[in-house]
Amino acid sequence: MMTETRVHSDLPIPPGEFLEEVIGDLGMTKHELAKRMGRPASKLNEIFKGRKAITADTALQLEKVLGVPANIWTGLEGEYRLILATQEAERERRESLKEETKYIKLFCYAELAKLGIVPAVTGAMDKVLALQKFFGVTSLGSVLTLRRYSAAHRCGLAEKKRSPEAVAAWLRIGELAAARIECKPFNSGRLESMLPAIRRMTTEAPDAFVPRLTAMLASAGVALVICPHLPKTYAHGAVFPLGAEKVALMLTIRGKYADVFWFTLFHELGHILRHKRQEAIVEYAKGGSETDQLEREADEFASDALIPPEQWKRFIRRDPFYKNKIQTFATGCGIDAGIVVGRLHHEGLLDQKFANDLRNKYVWIED
Repeated sequence: MMTETRVHSDLPIPPGEFLEEVIGDLGMTKHELAKRMGRPASKLNEIFKGRKAITADTALQLEKVLGVPANIWTGLEGEYRLILATQEAERERRESLKEETKYIKLFCYAELAKLGIVPAVTGAMDKVLALQKFFGVTSLGSVLTLRRYSAAHRCGLAEKKRSPEAVAAWLRIGELAAARIECKPFNSGRLESMLPAIRRMTTEAPDAFVPRLTAMLASAGVALVICPHLPKTYAHGAVFPLGAEKVALMLTIRGKYADVFWFTLFHELGHILRHKRQEAIVEYAKGGSETDQLEREADEFASDALIPPEQWKRFIRRDPFYKNKIQTFATGCGIDAGIVVGRLHHEGLLDQKFANDLRNKYVWIED
């Protein structure tokens, strides 16, 4: 019993080479083969050189003349063309990867590798492949055209120092992390009802409030992600939808001040509760009058949620703002004193150098 063994090779060997061996074993010349097949010798010569494919008709003729089954010829031809196509595709792929190496630094590969988000490889093309996997795209050039990351592009245009690619990478970190957080379907009423409880957490340490805050928000359909910032993002927070029933809320701290953290959190909650959830909103966005209005509304929401307006109006009439007065007012409001100091600084009611010792820092967030 004969067993046919086919050896697959990555080398593109034209079927014409095998054809030449067969007629050589039969003592037949190329010219004689052409006559037996009733084909012009010039046409067969193209097959011998691999320039012309062996068609089904040609394979049947070769079977009749040489006794080698037609499926052998078509199989050899198919394998040859497949190898050629694979090699061409690989060449184009490598050229494409080489072209996309310009994105490695733009998308903050070194920083992502330090965070363990992408592998710490050294080859430029390996880094491109890792970034493509990270973003879930076949080309890094398409990242900023995706709806979720278009916010990064708009923000980047508004400020020369910002990098839209860096912001897109930061948003992707949050997107992947938020996708892993189990949440109940989004419920705006439930979210609004828990604002007082969240506000009371401002007096607690991070290791105490973070687990509870994350669980509370998840019960209302909000996935909280706290992560380091990336160079040239200059972002404090962002919100964006994840499907129809889940919202991602990203926070990061540049400077680590607790009052910045809490104001940003309530700012983003303002976007979620007061604005459309179909678009990604990055806190610093200044793309136009509509965006500026959204930011002003979110700022007002955060200010009023943290310190009731009537209480604030009464307090700021008590100038000068001594530390003991600030602490007493904060205690009466049930919030951290640093939040009061931060607002006084922001509104120009207190020198930026005064009472900073009342502002806590969260060292649990890595820059």
